[in-house]
Amino acid sequence: MLRFLTAGESHGPRLTVIVDGLPAGLRVRAADIDADLRRRQGGYGRGGRQQIERDTVEIVGGVRLGRTLGTPVALAVTNRDFANWEKTMSPLPTGFAPTKVTRVRPGHADLAGALKYGFDDVRNVLERASARETTSRVAAGGLAKALLREFGIEVRSFVRSLGEVVARVPEEVDWTAVEASPVRTPDPESEARMIAAVDAARAGGDTLGGVFTVVATGVPVGLGTYAQWDERLDAALGHAVLSIPAVKGVEIGDGVAAAALPGSLVHDQPRYSAERGFFHLSNRQGGLTGGITDGMPVVVSGYLKPISTLKQPLTSVDLVTREEIQAHYERSDICVVPAAGVIGEAMVALTLARALQRKTGGDSLREMKRNLAAYLRTVR
Repeated sequence: MLRFLTAGESHGPRLTVIVDGLPAGLRVRAADIDADLRRRQGGYGRGGRQQIERDTVEIVGGVRLGRTLGTPVALAVTNRDFANWEKTMSPLPTGFAPTKVTRVRPGHADLAGALKYGFDDVRNVLERASARETTSRVAAGGLAKALLREFGIEVRSFVRSLGEVVARVPEEVDWTAVEASPVRTPDPESEARMIAAVDAARAGGDTLGGVFTVVATGVPVGLGTYAQWDERLDAALGHAVLSIPAVKGVEIGDGVAAAALPGSLVHDQPRYSAERGFFHLSNRQGGLTGGITDGMPVVVSGYLKPISTLKQPLTSVDLVTREEIQAHYERSDICVVPAAGVIGEAMVALTLARALQRKTGGDSLREMKRNLAAYLRTVR
């Protein structure tokens, strides 16, 4: 089954990802992956690092003449900023003794990671715990999106809220307008207030979180299963989105609002027509019932806390001296919610691609398509 592993540090030489389990015959273009890497770097509120990096992917294995071979695909993204950190982040023992980072940041993996691995230099933690790692995920997600598109499945995202500003989401989202928005929201009236909220946070040396929503359309009925708890697709999606740095909550469909409503206002009523087959009159359950896709769009939202590196640092503790100090500050963003939505797309796409592959089997793209077509004829 489809799986991936990433490696690399925030200021190291490069980021690497290996994607295993893709079928043979899938058309892959680096330019398509690069487009998502650029989207990940965008969004109002990003910091100076995005002015240095120009993320592009290099395909270094598993693809020949533009198509996958059915073997592991290896991708690499060079860190341009490594030139400024070559001594500090060299993989080789150079004899250079960099200044240790010992002031831990509230809300970051600094303290827990240093205690877990026995480090006296928090640099060893923050370099990997950094959200820079998600560049690799977006690259891997580009491959998953390419696979899903072959089956008519599209995965997109938008910003639902930023700080205290909540967007009014129309029934039909204009995806072109979302991508044109600096905060990737479908609500033009909320856009200006979101930008103002980021500006206010920047002026106060603070950071902002929010909520992004990922929508996957064209997903066939029958992906996932209720057979075992860890095989339910909604659980897998929750796992995937919660793994994104700073995400502290996940919602499927209208899950949060539904908790306060009676069943008569929550449950989606099924219908049948010769043209559409089985469908539902609404989609409050977010395209998933009992851990299985029901043929409606899959809707997953991630709740993102404010990032933990503040220009006006909170008080914390020194890892070595144990004394109370101001937390470490390193160049960072003010708000990453628009970019987090792009990362959310990648994680949802990878999870759906794995579920699709499990349903259809097949070592080749042709075999997967044949098997899915045969299955869909049985559920009309």
